[in-house]
Amino acid sequence: MEELEEYSRGQLALRNGSEKPEIWVAYKGIIYDCTNSRHWRQGIHYGHWAGQDLTEELISAPHGSMVFKRLPKVGKLKGYPFR
Repeated sequence: MEELEEYSRGQLALRNGSEKPEIWVAYKGIIYDCTNSRHWRQGIHYGHWAGQDLTEELISAPHGSMVFKRLPKVGKLKGYPFR
């Protein structure tokens, strides 16, 4: 298993495309880099905002989790799973 750095929800929130140049989202505890994705320009994708955990929001998305296979992993969300 690959070793990934842990980031807090606050650190993730800064990677929203405006606070810092990176555009990151989390899904099931893994943080993905969407910075170079044409779908995440300016940190927004069909009403979803970058810098957040999108695990619950993906339930209503028209696509499945396979979209994350195309994105680089940058870290783990500290404290996941949240209770």
